[in-house]
Amino acid sequence: MMRTALQYPIIIGIACFFVLLLAAKLGDRVGSHRLAPKELEEFNLVLGATLTLLGLIVGFAFSMAVGRYDQRKNYEEEEANAIGTEYVRVDLLPTSDADKLHALLKQYLTHRIVFFQTRNKEELATVNRESADLQNQMWSMVAAAAKTQPTPVNALVVAGMNDVLNRQGYTQAAWWNRIPVAAWAFMFVIAICCNFLQGYASGEGKGRRPLLVLPIILAVAFLLLADLDSPRGGVIRVHPQNLMALQQSLQ
Repeated sequence: MMRTALQYPIIIGIACFFVLLLAAKLGDRVGSHRLAPKELEEFNLVLGATLTLLGLIVGFAFSMAVGRYDQRKNYEEEEANAIGTEYVRVDLLPTSDADKLHALLKQYLTHRIVFFQTRNKEELATVNRESADLQNQMWSMVAAAAKTQPTPVNALVVAGMNDVLNRQGYTQAAWWNRIPVAAWAFMFVIAICCNFLQGYASGEGKGRRPLLVLPIILAVAFLLLADLDSPRGGVIRVHPQNLMALQQSLQ
């Protein structure tokens, strides 16, 4: 359930804000006026250490999310290069086979662009199914040509098609590679504790507006983090510019 919620960064941001604000209000209701001055000083040290720990965890999570985003971008570029290279290599085959493979590669390229752009689950399932069918057709053709005439030229075409298929697998693996749910849960728990301690440290007579600052900052941070980590649900997405540029050049 949590993995599904992480597909919608805006929901994560809003939910985090209200949960963290509630934790801060709860801590404020308990109040630090029950602590002696010396105890309050020690309490502030604990609060500072907890906030530092939260900052480190969020920083590491951002590093993981940015790395995964860059990986998805790199694999999109590699897919475009692999398809473009194979499109040229199939010219080495007999004309009839080359024409059929050119048509199949163009269809496959269109499906890969849709894979990056769509947000619809049904359309994604259809594209994946049709892409797998196109892969089988293309591999069958190059494999048949290599079996009929096992020449170095045909081996080069087979290697290029193998690269096309591998790049699609790498891309899919990169889109499945997300920040673990356990890491998200750990960050949420630490954030709730930090806001509770922040509210507890505020005490009475200090106003309530400062309690909004930390929930807002953390909600925005979690929103951006979820956006980077979500391949389809957020605003920050991998645009298939290399695949689209290849499609225009083939046309």
